[in-house]
Amino acid sequence: MFRFGLVLALGLFATVAVAETPPSRPGIDAPELARLGTHGVGVRSIILVQPGQADILAYDAAKGAAPLKARSLPVDIWYPATAPANARPVTYADTLPAEPPKPPAAFTVAGVAVRDAPPLKGAFPLVILSHGYSGTPAAMTWLAENLASKGYVVAGIHHRDPDISDGKGFPEPFMRRPLDIAFVAHELRAQAGKGALLGADISRVALMGYSMGGYGVLTVAGGSLDPAGGAAAIPGGLMKPYTRGGARAGELAVPGLKAVVAIAPAGVRFKTWGPEGLAGVTAPLLIIAGDQDRTVGFSDGIKPVFDQAVHADRYMLVFENGGHSIGMSSAPPSMRDTLWDFHWFEDPAWRKDKIMAVSQHMITAFLDLHVKDDASRAAYLDTDVARGNDAKWPSPAPAGYGAFSPGGPGLTWKGFPRNGAQGLELHHRPPAP
Repeated sequence: MFRFGLVLALGLFATVAVAETPPSRPGIDAPELARLGTHGVGVRSIILVQPGQADILAYDAAKGAAPLKARSLPVDIWYPATAPANARPVTYADTLPAEPPKPPAAFTVAGVAVRDAPPLKGAFPLVILSHGYSGTPAAMTWLAENLASKGYVVAGIHHRDPDISDGKGFPEPFMRRPLDIAFVAHELRAQAGKGALLGADISRVALMGYSMGGYGVLTVAGGSLDPAGGAAAIPGGLMKPYTRGGARAGELAVPGLKAVVAIAPAGVRFKTWGPEGLAGVTAPLLIIAGDQDRTVGFSDGIKPVFDQAVHADRYMLVFENGGHSIGMSSAPPSMRDTLWDFHWFEDPAWRKDKIMAVSQHMITAFLDLHVKDDASRAAYLDTDVARGNDAKWPSPAPAGYGAFSPGGPGLTWKGFPRNGAQGLELHHRPPAP
């Protein structure tokens, strides 16, 4: 009897030990605005089809042309919802390229959203989310679900990139990222006009992208492509019409754009925009970066975006010693057996749940301020202490060990718990005249 009870207890313990927490739900040391909002979350999946698109990877140099095909883009849409009683939350399932020559690595991520839950009535800002090279929205539900619970409609695009380990595939995501983002934005705008987009308010749009998605959203936001830069390497000059001064460059613009979030954005190392192109970004901009990003570079890759987007009211949040994988969720259990799979998700220096929580907090403050016009959120972004290590905890201290800082001159940034801003930097520059 004792042995049976012990086995049963160990079994229950094992069940509890492997239970996954949805990455959209922050941990105990998260800053104030990271927590989930008051709304339930629903998720639906649609497919948008763009006919007559050049198949860049099938470009025929002898003929000087690429065949045309219909480009099919699945889009996951998270939205404020009323979840039915006892509804089962979704579990996301997808794959990422494994270390060659292995087949794609499958993984699942726990969610808080309920598939096809009834949407709340209201008008909620639309956020378009673009993942990194060979990535998937399933690895960014930490952000999509979190924002939907706070009153945003989030549309995550499945770009369906070629395998990142095959360098020959690079021209496709480089060309398609801005085109895909602009197409989805325009198509969703048309659907919203027919009352079909789950309460999205198309007069208030934000763009968010990670890595290659960061390059895409910066381009769509007004970062004009240099005709002599990376676009010039696209076979057959297929991207030239979308470069600065090109006949189709205006097709990339998104009406109603209020804010842009670029997480570890790619682009500068490809000479994408040239030294002046990012001056065309005028919407408020939040850049999130690790200063040890070995993939897109920091001093020669991400910081120049902050320096060159001179006409944007811009912030840059820096994780000191952080790397490139800051846009992904925590590694699911199935992605913890090989270093290649693990490094898709995890940072070499930072706890991933801390990265997600800090980013959720800052992105919420930024979007609420610039998209929802909530002036009270400015206090969470405005500080006279750029390095969190240099800030002081208030004295007298707020009541309770788990209290949040009220902010103020020389003090720990507003909304952060005790020691919660260590290792972080927050830089701000207003737009040039």
